[in-house]
Amino acid sequence: MNWSDSLALGVERMDADHRELVELYQALAAASPAELPEALDRFIGRATTHFDIENRWMERVDFPGCHKAEHDRVLAVMHEVRKRVDDGDAFFARRLVEELPAWLEHHVGSMDAALAFHLEQVGFDFERECATREASATTTCGAQSDLTVSSETSASA
Repeated sequence: MNWSDSLALGVERMDADHRELVELYQALAAASPAELPEALDRFIGRATTHFDIENRWMERVDFPGCHKAEHDRVLAVMHEVRKRVDDGDAFFARRLVEELPAWLEHHVGSMDAALAFHLEQVGFDFERECATREASATTTCGAQSDLTVSSETSASA
């Protein structure tokens, strides 16, 4: 999977996150068995941060909950896969690598596109929202991050 303009939604904060997720996916897809746990942690960590940001935006504009529910479902799958990797079973990690491109392309092209359109229609102020979040130190609101999910966190999820 490579970044392409077909994934661009015209909302720079979303597009930057999606570009970063594609880059992390590429690292995950290329990971050796020894590199797999860390690559998976980096992808899960960044996806979690991205989903949290989108979820807050959706909450602020009363966007339908099915989008958040999809975030929750895919994160649950990723955490289960990570747990299996800890148990020495990489089969489902490789399956995840096979399935993620189609899921991400569909999710961005449908759910995220609808969210981007809605945010634009209601005049959502990304700069103000992000300034508020940064002031409270809860997130960098879409800025690139080097977050990881620890093995302990993954195993308990």
